[in-house]
Amino acid sequence: MTNAIGIVSTNYFNDDFGEITDKRSIASVPFGGRYRLIDFALSNMVNSGITTVGVITSYYYRSLMDHIGSGRCWGLARKSGGMFILPGTVYGVRMPKSRFILKDIKRNVNILTREKTDYVVFADSSVVWNIDYRKIIADHEASGKRVTLICAKCANRDGRWGLFFDDKDGKPGEIRTHASGEGWYFTNSFIIDRKFLLDLLSWYSSLDNMDLTELLIRNESKLDVNKYVFDGYVGMVDSSKDYMRVSMDLLKRDIQKELFGQDRTIITKIQDVPPTIYRSTARVRNSLIAAGCIIEGTVENSIIFRTTRIKPGAVVRNSIIMSRSVIAEGAVISNAICDKYAYIGEKVRVSGTDEEPIIFGKNRKL
Repeated sequence: MTNAIGIVSTNYFNDDFGEITDKRSIASVPFGGRYRLIDFALSNMVNSGITTVGVITSYYYRSLMDHIGSGRCWGLARKSGGMFILPGTVYGVRMPKSRFILKDIKRNVNILTREKTDYVVFADSSVVWNIDYRKIIADHEASGKRVTLICAKCANRDGRWGLFFDDKDGKPGEIRTHASGEGWYFTNSFIIDRKFLLDLLSWYSSLDNMDLTELLIRNESKLDVNKYVFDGYVGMVDSSKDYMRVSMDLLKRDIQKELFGQDRTIITKIQDVPPTIYRSTARVRNSLIAAGCIIEGTVENSIIFRTTRIKPGAVVRNSIIMSRSVIAEGAVISNAICDKYAYIGEKVRVSGTDEEPIIFGKNRKL
């Protein structure tokens, strides 16, 4: 068991997902044919030996609770430790960079006082990666510092906290508040000494609308913050454009292997459905197709979720079709995201772009 507890925040929101997040939190957005985004945060915690995990919930928490339940699938339905559902600020936070509002942490401070671990691992719920926190905790201990920020290389992050390296020795340097382009960025995951966190909550009690990470980053010189550079794949999902890009990354074998081919399994809610049926008319190339589907048409460079039907003559390219959707005969779908229970009618043509995928909300018919 790792000497840390985990806090996963789902209480944040932005308007860049369109209809995908109309009635669900970003954490519960379906991903990769069978997962939800929060599966990566929870799996990384338990695979790192963290057996006490608090989940800060958002205003739209029904779909999230339906998915994670008591945490049994992740081995967190236990007598000692386990999963704790922590109520977040009503209506969530609408600033894209905010993840860990002090008010959310303060109102759930009991989880920090009852568990006598040395460290707290914070993570948001919209980062797709497979990381072993035990390595970072060891680096944190060796540094002798009270906070370790985890950074990784990402593409085209506009407005994120950017990490810049010293040109002389290649070591992590300052963090800038408005970085852009490809580079090393803060991953919204960090490790902090538990007692120091309690002190911060007391010192800044009058500023409970401040984000904890902003407090740490803006005072990094005073706090002498440690920085850990993670060199694996990281997909940061902050918009529908990100969602499409990171989803399409799953079609690359090397990324598939890194995320899902390790001993550290990405765990999700179990759903028993029969295997997918491929009819004689099916044509499938470079796609992920989950169980329970009926494929009779053409699918290329796409991700098809469970129990979806692609009818004869239908063509799906560069798209994401979520569970229980139907693409009717002769329909052509390109660069689109169709939420659950979508119905695209006969001979309908839908075409978005890589930069602006077309989004169809849950239960929509066209």
